[in-house]
Amino acid sequence: MTSILTNNSAMVALQTLKSINSQLGKTQSDIATGKSIANAKDNAAVWAISKVMETDQSGFKTIQSNLNVADAVVGTARAGAEQITDLLKEMKNLAIGGANDAADFGKIQTDIAKKVEQITAIIEATQLNGVNLLKTNPTGTNTAFTVLGSLDRTNGTVATGAANIEVDSVDFEAGLDVAGLTAITDRATAETAIEEIEELIDIAVQGAADLGSAGKRITDQSNFVGKLADSLKSGIGSLVDADMEEASARLQALQTQQQLGIQALSIANQGPSAVMSLFR
Repeated sequence: MTSILTNNSAMVALQTLKSINSQLGKTQSDIATGKSIANAKDNAAVWAISKVMETDQSGFKTIQSNLNVADAVVGTARAGAEQITDLLKEMKNLAIGGANDAADFGKIQTDIAKKVEQITAIIEATQLNGVNLLKTNPTGTNTAFTVLGSLDRTNGTVATGAANIEVDSVDFEAGLDVAGLTAITDRATAETAIEEIEELIDIAVQGAADLGSAGKRITDQSNFVGKLADSLKSGIGSLVDADMEEASARLQALQTQQQLGIQALSIANQGPSAVMSLFR
């Protein structure tokens, strides 16, 4: 039955064309933005997951920057500890030179005293941004320097747990009593000083080694966090980024369907006019 009031063919063609235009608009948006899921309307669940991952990825980048600063702090302290170790070795050699009755004890003691002053100055000055791991309290009243190493997220919740890296002070300020060394005035005091300096060298070497181990841990954690941030970025891309090859092929197909849909609607709209031939 042909009706001039209800054109079923035109309605079907119109709905088909609207659907094609909607898909075409979505495809053009995908190509323009580079994302198949640009907002919560596109896919609420996937969008929400991607946003949580984005905050984590951004956070890990900041954590990596903080770890790099912490690495520099520990590296500065390690360099100071190594320099102190070298000075103590020089002091030991001077003391050994005084372990004979013909030595110039006054000159040896003067040289040692100057190196003691230098070691004290290094302990006081070896800091970065106010953090000095050679002193008893690196920051304020704290006996350790702490940096955030990672954030561990509990699956399915908003809860995160902080994983901190703590670097203890080597406390050369109290443990390295260079000012209390026996003054060298003769062979006997030189031998006593040698033993005392040996103990100080052991403390300095151990402190430098501890700082080296802490620095290696921070560097490894920084590298890991950087890789984790890159992995999260890749994961976000796999969730929301548009497949440009697929989008390009889909765009061409939809443009063809649009042209055919327009033609079909045009044909359907011409149907009622054919009724006029019945009245001729």
